[in-house]
Amino acid sequence: MNSTMLATVAVTAVLLAGVALALLAMIGLRSRETRQLEQRARGQAPGADAFEADAGSFARMLRGVGSAIEKIIDKDGETARLLVQAGWRGAARRNGFYVFRAGMLLGGGLLVLLMWTVGMSHSQFLPLYCFALLAMAFLLPMWVLRSMAAGRRARLAREVPLFIHLLVLLFEAGLSTRQAFATLVREGRGVLPEMGQEFELVLRQLEAGGDIADVLRGMSQQLDVSDLDNVLGVLRQVDRYGGEVREPLLETLKTIEERRGLDLRERVNLTAGRMTVVMVLFFFPALLILVAGPAVLSILRAMSQVGGGS
Repeated sequence: MNSTMLATVAVTAVLLAGVALALLAMIGLRSRETRQLEQRARGQAPGADAFEADAGSFARMLRGVGSAIEKIIDKDGETARLLVQAGWRGAARRNGFYVFRAGMLLGGGLLVLLMWTVGMSHSQFLPLYCFALLAMAFLLPMWVLRSMAAGRRARLAREVPLFIHLLVLLFEAGLSTRQAFATLVREGRGVLPEMGQEFELVLRQLEAGGDIADVLRGMSQQLDVSDLDNVLGVLRQVDRYGGEVREPLLETLKTIEERRGLDLRERVNLTAGRMTVVMVLFFFPALLILVAGPAVLSILRAMSQVGGGS
């Protein structure tokens, strides 16, 4: 096995090892927490067997390492913001991300030691392989988290037009802003799954005594969805200054649809340009051979006959 193939196998192994370690630790931590909750509900003293205690201790260790790493490298709170955008608000999911980060680093370190012991210690590319593995193990959790957050932001953006239509219907029925949110959470979870999850948290904050404008502003800053920001801005202005809410919401919807139409046209133009490149590179040579090939062969055959006759 050459060094390139070994490096590819090593990268795959570190990914699988990190994911396996993180999943095992999360399962151990979740099972231990579930068992403790069941024991508390039954009025029993919390306890666990040796395996669950070891799994929980290992998970807590990985969680502590991941949390310490985040405190060192994340000074702007990007991880917390991305966790909110991905919908991972609970302590269990946040701890699961910390476990995943620490598990990836642990798997990368173990794989580096394995590469050192299987005979690659004399390879001149060993430092490069070790650096690549550790960099992959360090950066992959944030790549995964950013991808999850971007996907959920896109799903939220797709739900905004339907959200506006439902809001207009509820306001026309005479409901207040808080009642409209409650109706969306109670009745609209099937058609607005992501939006319903967010507004369920909004309702909890309002029930705890929060101001509607402040709660909506915090939601807008955390989610960072431009279309939703416009709608929440209209709701904040209506809540603070009063006035008609139907027309501003419909104007916002019209602006969103126009912008999406322009984005769709731009994507169509880009796709047409890419298809032109594909046709020039692949279709046009084949068409040229099909059309001009017989004529060229006939000319070559005639020239060979003339040359043979002379």
